[in-house]
Amino acid sequence: MRLRRLALPLLLTAALTGCTDASPSSERTYSPPPGSTPWFVSGPPTSARPSHPASGVVPGAPMIQGMVTGTFLPFPQSSLAITYDPKVVPPGSTAQVVISRAPDGTRVRLSVTGMVPRRTYGAHLHRQPCTSVPEDAGPHYQHVPDPKAAASPPSVDPSYANPRNEVWLDFTADAMGAATVSTGEKWHFDKIEPPRSLIIHAKPTSTAPGKAGTAGPRVACLTLTTQ
Repeated sequence: MRLRRLALPLLLTAALTGCTDASPSSERTYSPPPGSTPWFVSGPPTSARPSHPASGVVPGAPMIQGMVTGTFLPFPQSSLAITYDPKVVPPGSTAQVVISRAPDGTRVRLSVTGMVPRRTYGAHLHRQPCTSVPEDAGPHYQHVPDPKAAASPPSVDPSYANPRNEVWLDFTADAMGAATVSTGEKWHFDKIEPPRSLIIHAKPTSTAPGKAGTAGPRVACLTLTTQ
């Protein structure tokens, strides 16, 4: 009898998987910004995968839930995880974002390594993916958009620019430059237009009227994509 061999195509996928939101074994609690949801800072993530160096537009659908990890490099060495200021976010530092969707809301966890030791950074989810231009990531992702900022973003009204309507992930790196921070929101991301990037800022996030949500220059960007 003659046997026929079937060629199976090889499916290439991005390094993106779902994961559980387990707390680290060692944890040091810090006071969150006024009005923010509970968060914590601890040691480095247990796993990290480098981003895929590329140039041009990043392909792939935005991430609703799952995990993405990137190694920050200058553009165009990477268009998935970009450092805009190597003195503040050194090349080779990493960030991992885990998004977990539950019936009662959404939980987001950020883990970083290789940052400037003992420095405090601002961090938020933004509406657009990363490019070589920091401002291209657009304004913060808001559950309820600020109507006054529609024509001229960003929103700086604390009624909208706050950690209950946006995803704020400010962190302070430990002596080794590592940190983990998590936050929970009582709402879900839009399935068509979810947040598309994580922006790391040079300063902690302000809560003052007229400055709410601002955190200094954009120093790094990680695109959130499924492939």
